Amino acid sequence: MHKLTPVLLLLFCTTVLAAEDDDSWWRDQPMERALAVNEGQLVFLEAPPTKAVHHHANRVSISQASLLDGWAHLEQCHENLDAVAELQIVFNPERVRKLVIRKVRNVGQAYVEGASIQLRDVRPGALLCLSAETQSLQILGDGLYELRSGPFMRRFLDGYYPIHVTFEVDYPDDIDLLDTTPAAQPGVALTAKHRHILLDTWFEGRLTTRFLFTERL
Repeated sequence: MHKLTPVLLLLFCTTVLAAEDDDSWWRDQPMERALAVNEGQLVFLEAPPTKAVHHHANRVSISQASLLDGWAHLEQCHENLDAVAELQIVFNPERVRKLVIRKVRNVGQAYVEGASIQLRDVRPGALLCLSAETQSLQILGDGLYELRSGPFMRRFLDGYYPIHVTFEVDYPDDIDLLDTTPAAQPGVALTAKHRHILLDTWFEGRLTTRFLFTERL
């Protein structure tokens, strides 16, 4: 029987690790797996997959205080998690505080342990939502600030597979958006208005996002 290797997703030095999966999809579709394999190159998908896949939703709120110390409020949800026996969402302990589980569905057990969230018996259709404060805003100097995250990925065995990532950012009047990575393109929807950014993308491979701000004069 095939076993899925650890799933690794990164956000603000956050790692999601899974082991001992329900690998029925993997076993039942060997031809589709062989044809669909992606070895890590970033490919944006103009149309979402027909089957529900992991949705990694994030909302970061940058305050005036964030511009001084880099700490921002994070709300994060993982929907349609792959079914596994055990899973961890691990943050950098030096860059996270006030980690709280907000919502859980189709998970046997979920609890905070230090700078991580431990999950047991993750079933199909699982959902986990959390909140935290993360030191994710980099103060670059000369009035520049950078919010960088990733790489986001959904990796199994020999390749990378589709994942849906949405990323929202709220920011104060003190700064203006200067640049974003990735830019809007087929497979990447990007809107920025009223001090709010929404990035919505489906892709395969490894994605790193970057939002660059400049101090308003």
